[in-house]
Amino acid sequence: MMNDVGVAEELAQDALVAALEQWPESGVPDNPGAWLMAVGKRRAIDRIRRRERFEHRLAELGHGLDTETPGIEPPDDEHIEDDVLRLVFTACHPVLPTPARIALTLRMLGGLTTVEIARAFLVPEATVAQRIVRAKRTLAEAKVPFEVPEGPDRAARLSSVLEVLYLIFNEGYAATAGDDWVRTDLCLEALRLGRILAELAPGEAEVHGLVALMEIQASRTRARTGPSGEPVPIAEQDRGRWDRLLIHRGFAALLRAGEIGGPPGPYVLQGTIAACHARARTAEETDWHRIAELYGVLARVAPSPVVDLNRAVAVGMAEGPERGLALADALTSEPSLRGYHLLPGVRADLLARLGRRDEARAEFERAAALTDNAPQRRALLARAAALNP
Repeated sequence: MMNDVGVAEELAQDALVAALEQWPESGVPDNPGAWLMAVGKRRAIDRIRRRERFEHRLAELGHGLDTETPGIEPPDDEHIEDDVLRLVFTACHPVLPTPARIALTLRMLGGLTTVEIARAFLVPEATVAQRIVRAKRTLAEAKVPFEVPEGPDRAARLSSVLEVLYLIFNEGYAATAGDDWVRTDLCLEALRLGRILAELAPGEAEVHGLVALMEIQASRTRARTGPSGEPVPIAEQDRGRWDRLLIHRGFAALLRAGEIGGPPGPYVLQGTIAACHARARTAEETDWHRIAELYGVLARVAPSPVVDLNRAVAVGMAEGPERGLALADALTSEPSLRGYHLLPGVRADLLARLGRRDEARAEFERAAALTDNAPQRRALLARAAALNP
């Protein structure tokens, strides 16, 4: 109604303060949500009345509210769900830079404080606070409508929403920096928001694809770290510790995506790749030929150097390390991978499998120097040391 996230947040806080002042004496109303909404609307009218240039908005907002009594009309559940979906699309609007989208999404939908967000992404609290303030101001200045867009705009906005959830999950799944290899809190928050989005947008295959990917990846959480918090590669994980319930939920999400039809998008393809790993009872049973094939399709649908590097790993497992190394070597001149620790890490593993120990050791050491994640650095240096004469 206000077309301003910051103002709406203030009005919600005002309504909560009013409840704290009045409910201890009057009792909690039968429908607290409707009571809070009515009070918030009244505060909105008061604010608009103080600004004469918004008289036309006053007429729009005030219609029927002057006689409204808090608690009389229960909120419409379907309307609430629509509001949640609108908020998702607003917080992840492409007009905002990606760091601001992430911060605003976690603040408004995840309920995380600025301190928690700053800790999650290893940036100063003041930086996160400024991102949120600027994001709210940008949305207001750009007059971004609080709505679920339609047509091509909806596709673009949905892509932005999924990108944010994907980035949040990935940072939790394999932290880029800090003393923890896995940030379970971020994984669970992204998964929670993804599940909500899947319920609110059931006809979007890519939403179900992302949920499938996150469910299946999250199923490995207990097996991905050793006793000292060190990373455990998927080939060495105890698959008995994988969460079968999350795997089944991931499979169900993939089935829903398939039922919607259409050519598979990048998240459906990644979810399918994750499912290939989940179906293998042992590392040796992994269908690497199928995974390599899927990465080939993904490279055509959503080309990127990181996808090409993942394909090199899969091809190296399916067709032999020499073939995989040739694909990885072709990426060494890619500017975007120059500081990416996984490129030398992949090359090191393939070189080690080919018996080129000295080259592999040097690459493991280079990968360790490029990562800011302490457990991963220690694991890479341990692999390098194991190759010493």
